[in-house]
Amino acid sequence: MRSGKGIRVVATALTGVLAMSACGGGETQDSGPATLRVTVWSANEAHLALFNEIADEYRQKNPDVTQITFDPLPFDTYTTALTTQIAGGNAPDLAWVFENSAPDFVASGALLPLDETLKKTDGYQYDDILPATLKLWQDDGKLYAYPFSTSPFGVFVNTDLLKQADQRTPAELIEAGQWTWDNAFGAAGATQAATGKAGLVIRDFDYKDWSNLSTIWTGWGARAWSEDGRTCGFAEPEMVEAMTRLHRAVFTDKALPGPGTTADFFAGDAAMTITQISRASLLEDDGFAWDLVPLPAGPKGPYAVVGQAGIGVLKRSPNAEAAADFLAFLTNPTNSAKLAQFFPPPRQSQLTADTLAKTNPKLEPEQLQKVVIDGITNGVVKPSHAGQAEISQQVRAGLDPLWKADADVRAVLDGVCGKIQPLLAK
Repeated sequence: MRSGKGIRVVATALTGVLAMSACGGGETQDSGPATLRVTVWSANEAHLALFNEIADEYRQKNPDVTQITFDPLPFDTYTTALTTQIAGGNAPDLAWVFENSAPDFVASGALLPLDETLKKTDGYQYDDILPATLKLWQDDGKLYAYPFSTSPFGVFVNTDLLKQADQRTPAELIEAGQWTWDNAFGAAGATQAATGKAGLVIRDFDYKDWSNLSTIWTGWGARAWSEDGRTCGFAEPEMVEAMTRLHRAVFTDKALPGPGTTADFFAGDAAMTITQISRASLLEDDGFAWDLVPLPAGPKGPYAVVGQAGIGVLKRSPNAEAAADFLAFLTNPTNSAKLAQFFPPPRQSQLTADTLAKTNPKLEPEQLQKVVIDGITNGVVKPSHAGQAEISQQVRAGLDPLWKADADVRAVLDGVCGKIQPLLAK
């Protein structure tokens, strides 16, 4: 569990960059070649190879920029590590920002406005970017980070394991109009019982990152907090019903690995996993048979949940102008199409099944349409709130008692609201 000290580090870092930003623009770069550092969450070799390929092309056209380094930070502690770097005077020139910390970064004054640079770049086609994908990254009409990845969650399926357990595949359930959470949990539990492998894994959850549970509870119409962000939603009937069903799936149905147990879907250790298409690169060409389908329907019907990440330029970067120019190159129509194989683009012209299929050879056009395009069109973004670091820690601590077989779900969720309501009401 992350300590209170960790919370203070994040809060102090953001407060510090806000104070620095209030003092003026970035430091002036001495004359000479520029080097750029970009913090990213992914250490995936395929992701980094593509980033470096684009960076090499940029440097060939811009010899004044002699080096561009992509610096992967651990996913679980990414925001803490980034803000600690900023507070310690070691800020990157550009940074990947998750949706859950977007409100803090956008409002802090730490990021450089990008509108002017992007709009004046030849061939950039700024108006091609879907307005809905920009909202989280805007403040007072200015854009502070480019929505680099707008990626709906789907379910990757090991069809070999399901068939081994004599279970219908999600594709068969979809065809029958029966792809629901009850049937998904049922198939997952049956597969675990028959094969000893895990049934369903919520990737990157591990009983810590509770925001990934929104991929399930949204199907019940539940929300972490109200639309205006001021009222806790964990004790509402929809959330109680959703989390009661999830608790039963873990401890009674054995549909999900319990606390302290891990299983890697991409290594063949689970029948299904909830994640985004960027993980498709982990699938082995000669591995198990697999499929990608939308999230199961909940009691409120079909739905989609979207994870977003933006890339912004740190205002205090000594190379802020060069960093913004590189960001414009990295996200122009040509490179956006290349990156679409891992990170669904916000560009309307590129959100077609045929276009995405050209750079996603592992995925079928129908999969891309139903999971990615329909998900971006209809999905809701994972929970985000100003002061998210402290709120997230309190939610995680409040949910810890839930992960026991004899937990009182309603009492636990009441306790979560008791912890975070004062923070939401600030």
